[in-house]
Amino acid sequence: MTSASFQRERLGLLLGFVGMAIFGGTLPATRIAVSAIDPIALTALRTAIAGLCSLALLLALRRPPPPRALWFQLAVTMLCVGILFPFLMALAMQTVDASHGGVVMGILPIATALVAVAITHERPRPLFWIASVSGAALVVAFALRQGGGAFSAGDLLLFAAIAVSAIGYAFSGRLTTQMPGWEVISWVLVIALPVSLPAAVLTLPADPTEIAIKPWLALLYVAIFSQWVGFFAWNAGMAMGGIARVSQVQLLQPFVTFALAAYFGGETITPQIALFASAVVATVAISARTRVRQTPAVQA
Repeated sequence: MTSASFQRERLGLLLGFVGMAIFGGTLPATRIAVSAIDPIALTALRTAIAGLCSLALLLALRRPPPPRALWFQLAVTMLCVGILFPFLMALAMQTVDASHGGVVMGILPIATALVAVAITHERPRPLFWIASVSGAALVVAFALRQGGGAFSAGDLLLFAAIAVSAIGYAFSGRLTTQMPGWEVISWVLVIALPVSLPAAVLTLPADPTEIAIKPWLALLYVAIFSQWVGFFAWNAGMAMGGIARVSQVQLLQPFVTFALAAYFGGETITPQIALFASAVVATVAISARTRVRQTPAVQA
């Protein structure tokens, strides 16, 4: 590996970490928001707000529309990360704690890597998979231990959210090879506006003044940061470091979520959480050192 390639991959991992840290606040903020805002309204409002911000930025920078060949991938990404994922997660946060959801969401990197292998030419080495599966097994074991050996309805909703998110992340990462990451998520959200904006108007609470300031602030966080700005760093990181590799940084996300849930939601961080966090960090360190092989594309 050349020095320039090594530096590019390291920067990709760093940007992936920044995006992950932003996403780590999504579950605690969503749980706060759904305490006062209906999940359908929350989904519509967060996507519409982010879409309007995206439209303003694209117009200000006079960015041309993406090539027609990319619109299918943009539409898939929009459906997954702009509508289904936030809706499923909002439903789940009505019944489970943010810390519990953070553990379950810890398997997202494996799901993303699997989708990446299916739709791209990335082929991780065996050690990458060993470390990744070990990390995912740790967080799943933690979830089962905390849940008494069973998953709740909230868990099932989170698993569905993981599935659609993995597809959206992988397609989003693939699009970053054709256009800048910030532009990918911005166009995704603009494409969603014909659905999200009318839905936001129709589902807006009858009397917004009856809702406390904290849920509104939580809504703004998930709309501006989780739904939009976080993808600036995340997509750029995947473009530089590879989808399957950078996605492993997300194994740290449950523990960022724990910290934020404890600070903002008063949830308790036990020694068991710290122990599992240390083990997962070790698997991330191993997987991050493993190169991702690229197989040559098959020409049609």
